[in-house]
Amino acid sequence: MDILKLIRYRQSARVPFDTSRPIPPEDLRRILEAARWTPTAHNMQNFEIVVVDDEKILESIANVRGEVSEAFVQENYEQLSFSEEELRKRKVGLLGSTFPASWRTPGVKPQLDEAHAHSILGEPMRSSAALLVVLYDPRRRAPASEGDVLGMISLGCLMQNMWLVASSLGIGFHVQSSLSGRRVEADVKALLRIPDPLRIGFACRIGYPARNPEYLRVRRDVSDFVYRNVYGTKIT
Repeated sequence: MDILKLIRYRQSARVPFDTSRPIPPEDLRRILEAARWTPTAHNMQNFEIVVVDDEKILESIANVRGEVSEAFVQENYEQLSFSEEELRKRKVGLLGSTFPASWRTPGVKPQLDEAHAHSILGEPMRSSAALLVVLYDPRRRAPASEGDVLGMISLGCLMQNMWLVASSLGIGFHVQSSLSGRRVEADVKALLRIPDPLRIGFACRIGYPARNPEYLRVRRDVSDFVYRNVYGTKIT
């Protein structure tokens, strides 16, 4: 597939995966080869990956109690649109209906939904053909990079490399940032025997979607964010 077309139609597979379809070893290898050639700051290659495809371990991760901070709920609320028309007009953010009702009632302070907090990992994890857990060592950092911004960008490049190759193979890809939450991370690190000081940067479920992950996807136009020569002079 043309690379730009592949980038355009890449999407999060926020759906259950077909549990009867494992990832062919050669396709998993291609995804990991894409990870291998990730551009990283100073060629640090600042990551390790744990591939979890054992059903018992996936079940154990599924049973880890999820956590959602009130800070996340409050700040996430500001990014929501409450109709497709509103989202198309704003061109940024997410459709509120993708979140629990208690997080998206206009004019009402969002409340944490305990049932949802428990199910963040649950069923999605159980249906995964595999989980790729990406680790990094916080003691390592790119030279003169405040807060190791360049190191974090490198992990983003890793995510995109794997995601695009998975998409090209028809494999669903769903990033799980919840595994980097302190409480969840501690439990998952114990299950996977991940030593300190390694941290979980993110994880991603992979598998073949049991149904199409249909949701409204929006982006700003190029003319909305690109300027020519000086800031403020929009490109045409």
